[in-house]
Amino acid sequence: STNMVKIHQQHSLKNNNTFGVDIASHRFAEPQNTEALQFVVEYAAERELEQFVIGEGSNLLFTAAYDGLIIHPVIAGIDMVDESASEVLIRAGAGVNWDSFVQHCVSHHWYGAENLSLIPGSVGAAPVQNIGAYGVEARDIIEYVEVFDIQQMMPVIFSNAACEFGYRDSIFKHNSGRHIVTHVVFRLQKKGEMNLEYGNVKEVFLRRKEQNLHTLRETIISIREEKLPDPSVTGNAGSFFKNPVIRLEKFEEIQKAFQDVPGYATGPEKVKVPAAWLIEHSGWKGVREENVGTWPAQPLVIVNYGGAGGEDIFAFSEKIRTAVHDKFGIVLEREVTLVGPLLEKEL
Repeated sequence: STNMVKIHQQHSLKNNNTFGVDIASHRFAEPQNTEALQFVVEYAAERELEQFVIGEGSNLLFTAAYDGLIIHPVIAGIDMVDESASEVLIRAGAGVNWDSFVQHCVSHHWYGAENLSLIPGSVGAAPVQNIGAYGVEARDIIEYVEVFDIQQMMPVIFSNAACEFGYRDSIFKHNSGRHIVTHVVFRLQKKGEMNLEYGNVKEVFLRRKEQNLHTLRETIISIREEKLPDPSVTGNAGSFFKNPVIRLEKFEEIQKAFQDVPGYATGPEKVKVPAAWLIEHSGWKGVREENVGTWPAQPLVIVNYGGAGGEDIFAFSEKIRTAVHDKFGIVLEREVTLVGPLLEKEL
């Protein structure tokens, strides 16, 4: 029965993507549990509608109206499923706001999630994107992921290993929509180590009166807020590009021309270079063209100053990719998912 979940028609996605792009979806539904989700998936299959699953839309760029059914699971709840003397297993619904989940962990003195404070999005998106910040990734704390498999039309569980986590990557990114995350189960520590090794976290943290999980969370939040625009004020999807990993010899070549190029070894003969540095040194820091620009404090973030369409934002991002490639011979990859027919140009 349709009364389980409403299927909206020609639904504006303006409030479903943090870029604030005002574009419509032909059909739109917000299932609250696995049964409702199955109903929506069957509805789409019967009508041969393409379907696309979103969380809070904080990593999406819509460049055209969506011609199928968008599914926004709003499955709630944070529950303890197991506990030992040293650890807890916590199951959270896909629709739970990610930062609310982190807040919940910190308020219960469970270690592991605190460095991921204030990352926008939902719990369900965390494993898909393998979100990460300040030296921690979702894969470090995920025990298993519960999904609805739309090929088998049934719930399936993926162990951490089965998720095939990589840098901003997982199996769920590659099986294009086959698996819809319904719940994520996390393993957190009752007595933990705080991870302070990334960037200026330690320095800022040690200025606090006390050093504990709460003040570490506050530290991470303050560092993020300084650098990043609030999407409820200025439309953005966080980092637009991934930090490229290049060959050591290529890095040394750049170093000859730019002594101050930062780099982090990520394995034999591989160096990760901050995309923000490349963008700034290609002349694109704090640039604005009409309603699109790079955020002055963090050029890795592209912002919608109001009224920009998805195609405008995309065209701007392509200019940045071209400039970085022309200057450094490095091809930036998008971190943001493009939804629409536009394709990036071969560089």
